[in-house]
Order: sequence, then C-alpha cells, then structure tokens
Amino acid sequence: MTQKFTKTTLANGLTLLLKEIHTAPMISSWVWYRVGSRNETTGKTGISHWVEHMQFKGTPKFPANVLDKAISREGGVWNAFTYLDFTTYYETMPADKIDLALQLESDRMVNSLFDPEEVASERTVVISEREGNENSPMFQLSEVTQATSFRVHPYHHKVIGDMADLESMTRDDLYEHYKSYYAPNNAVMAIAGDFETEKMLERVEELFGGIPAAPAPRPLSRPEPESSGETRLTVEGTGDTTYVQACYPFPSATDPDFFPLSVLDSLLAGASSLNMFGGGISNKTSRLYKALVESELTVGMSGGAQATIDPYLYNIVMVIHPERKPDEALAALDAEIARIQEEKVSEEEVARAVKQAKALFAYGSESITNQAFWMGYTEMFADYEWFENYLDNLAAVTPDDVQRVAKKYFQKKYRVVGTYLPVNEENTNE
Repeated sequence: MTQKFTKTTLANGLTLLLKEIHTAPMISSWVWYRVGSRNETTGKTGISHWVEHMQFKGTPKFPANVLDKAISREGGVWNAFTYLDFTTYYETMPADKIDLALQLESDRMVNSLFDPEEVASERTVVISEREGNENSPMFQLSEVTQATSFRVHPYHHKVIGDMADLESMTRDDLYEHYKSYYAPNNAVMAIAGDFETEKMLERVEELFGGIPAAPAPRPLSRPEPESSGETRLTVEGTGDTTYVQACYPFPSATDPDFFPLSVLDSLLAGASSLNMFGGGISNKTSRLYKALVESELTVGMSGGAQATIDPYLYNIVMVIHPERKPDEALAALDAEIARIQEEKVSEEEVARAVKQAKALFAYGSESITNQAFWMGYTEMFADYEWFENYLDNLAAVTPDDVQRVAKKYFQKKYRVVGTYLPVNEENTNE
C-alpha cells in the first residue's frame, strides 16, 4: 500500500509531518525542538540537555510519578535525547493509545514546572553523568579534540556541558531557556503509523493549535575560521589503552559534497549510521580496517560522519595495538588517504561502498519508529526530501567525486590529531 505523507504548518508555526503506515497497529510520535548545544553560550553549556531532563519532571496535569507508569501501562515506550542541533522527545504506542502521548507533549510544551527541588536533584544527576563520562578515555580525548577543532563555533563544547556551568546554572536559567525555545514555531512534530491523516491532523490541531507562538530565538552565528595548520595534542590518563583520534572538517548535510564524502566514509572506514537508532554493520572490508587492524597496528578502528546544520567533523578513531606506536598507525592512515587522493578508486569499489552505505541506511529506516524519526530529524538540518533523495544522491557518486573530496577535505593542514596515552602511577611519581 502506498504510504500517505502530509506536511503542513499550523497557524502558530508548528510544522506537522504525518505518514500513514498500516503494516502494524502502532504509532510513533516525535516532537523536535530546534535547540541543541549549538544554541548555547559560555556560562550555559549543557543547558539544553538539562532542560530535556526537566521535561520528565512533570506538569500539574501529568505529575512526574504518573508519566512512566501511564506510558508503560498502555504498552508504550518513550524517551528523549539532546544533540548538537536539536532536542527531541518520542513515544511509540499501540495505535489506539497514542492520544496519551499527544496530550503529554502538548502539555509539557508549555506547562513544565521546573520545581526548584527537582532542579537541585537533577543537577546532581547531570553532574554525575558528566563525571561518569570523564572516566572514559575516549570522552576525555574527544572533548579536547572537539574543543580544539572549534575555537569559535559553539560546536566547541560537548552536549553534556562544562562542569563549571553545570555547577553554576540556576533554575531561572533553565526556565528561561525552556520558554525561549519550547514553542510551536520552533518545533516540528512527526507522526508515523496506523492512523487516518485527517483525523490525526484534527486532533493535533485541537491539542497544539491553541499554544501561542513565541518570539523567534535570536540565532547564534559564529562561523569557525579556516584552520591555519595541523594541530596535534596529547591527553594523559588512567588505563591500559592508547587511542588516536584524527578529526577532519566535514560539510553540513545540505552541502553537495556530503554525499561523495559519505561514500568515501564507507570505503575508508565502513559506512556510518546517520540514524541514532540504527545499528552498525561490519567494517572489515574497509581500506582502513585492512591497513590498520589486519596489519596489527591497531586492535580496532572506526570512522564517523554526522548530518549537521553547520560544518562539523569526520572522526577516525584508532585503538592502538599494545606493541605498536601511535605514529605507526597515523602513518598508515596517512598512506591510505594519500592513496585515495592520488589513485582514482575503481568503479567496482565505489559501487561496493555505495551498496554498503545504502544497506545501512535501509536497516535504519524500516520500523515505524524509524520512519517517524527520519521525518523530524531531516527537518532539523534540511527537509524530508533529503531523506527521500538520499539513496539517489549516493548512487550518483563517481570515482572522480570521491577523489575530489578526498583531496579537498582530508588535508593535514585542516585536521586535529589527538592521542590518549595511559600513564600509570609509577610513571607519575618519578
């Protein structure tokens, strides 16, 4: 059956996307807000993520101790997450129970309490989350490489925020952030599943149409200047494993170069999953796996591309073999990149890389939850046509395209290379 897709905008500015999928009696509903860590200023880093936590602390109509039980009792699942460019909330429910999710989201768009005691309690939770992350060598390394890659742009800081800000932000800071960004004209609602479009549109209008629009948030525009040369840095910490992370500039998702770079990603490191719910697939056929892992320079490696509003990063992470040196792995990485830049990749290898990227994309697009995810997610940085045209754009990539973007983006002068070195207590006491 052809899936019916509808996009409309309510009078208050709420963008609504509806997609009928009648394969199972389920509905997935998502509300996306155009606010993430890229909207945060110094002194308030991590505020978007903390506000997300507060959205689960209840409203007068839906107290906190009622929410989880109500969703679970009706056989649903719900969650939320904050990222660089957005914050999103979703519920996937039996089709005849979705109205609870719609009521909940319309209510907490305007009526969340931000009780001072709950704010204080959640401060402890978020700080503990930050402290837990700091126990991870890769978090420590990636935080420094990210901050070094973005001196000016607010992608500079992690979504979790800086500890100094988590300790100092107030209840009023959080509430002001909520009131500034949680408004229908700054939101996208995406619903997929077993419903009739006209009835769903009518119900969303009933629940959300009366919420007033808010003044548009002031955009934070701080473009990152071009790097003047390669930066190398070292992080020392506990553990037994050495890591190397190489960060290259990567264009926004709407840049035409995004697609040949996605093919290059698949060829070099194994295709990246752009869906936060999609799993991965084996990267053992990739060039870097063969050059690094099979040669026992590393015990693991991965590459990562992401779809973002502004230019972000392509990260290559290498887990160094205990008997090898970081510089050996980095030299092998450089050799593989140089080979792609100097020797045109064959049609067959490009076709194989495209096929792998397409397969991963398909795996992350099948379920009703994923269908609703993609509708809202692509609206954060482009629109749903981006999703619909993604496979065709990949298929159009040629060996010349791959070589061109490899030369353009994978230059040493643009990259940041970070090394995590484990240091034991005996060494630090010498």
